[in-house]
Amino acid sequence: MTVKAVITDWGGVLTSPLNDAIATWLAADRIDAERYRTVMRAWVKQAYDGGGVNPIHGLEDGTLDPAEFERLLAAELLTVEGGPVAAAGLIARMFGAFSPVEPMYEALRAARAAGARTALLSNSWGNEYPRDLFADLFDAVVISCEVGMRKPDERIFRHALDLLGLDAAECVFIDDIEHNIAAAEALGIRGILHTDPEATIAELRGLDLLP
Repeated sequence: MTVKAVITDWGGVLTSPLNDAIATWLAADRIDAERYRTVMRAWVKQAYDGGGVNPIHGLEDGTLDPAEFERLLAAELLTVEGGPVAAAGLIARMFGAFSPVEPMYEALRAARAAGARTALLSNSWGNEYPRDLFADLFDAVVISCEVGMRKPDERIFRHALDLLGLDAAECVFIDDIEHNIAAAEALGIRGILHTDPEATIAELRGLDLLP
């Protein structure tokens, strides 16, 4: 079936890599990096492997206030000197080094100009989005905390498909997390595991979505 729409993640796909932003934040706030990674590995594993509910679930589906997430995470962290980490503004500092990946934006604009529909499907961490870019870029915007669902829950994918008015097989989904790609593919959506812009753009071109 012809692919008629591109659904894409935001963080790590339309932005510079998450790991780079986190490394910049850890260094700037002088946070014990190994302690952060130990905490986050456990939380992320639970969030995506079904190992129980933790603050990431609540942050992403909107049931946990971002300020409370900041408090919970800060309480688990220490600076390299062993001191406390400031909770207020923690999320903004974590993602402060995110920068747009212009080749990906250009590819989406080109696909849309060529007739494809486009949608954003993002798990929010209480971060700010460049919403001024969205009106001319996306036909639908699905942000997890605003709809009370999060990837990899199949319901959020079905919600995006409903907004686009298309069947799963008519869409391709771009994400940098394997669990989310697997969830999309289980519904019949084509998946592109994003590793770098060049490879993703080549796959879009191979699907005849780019001129």
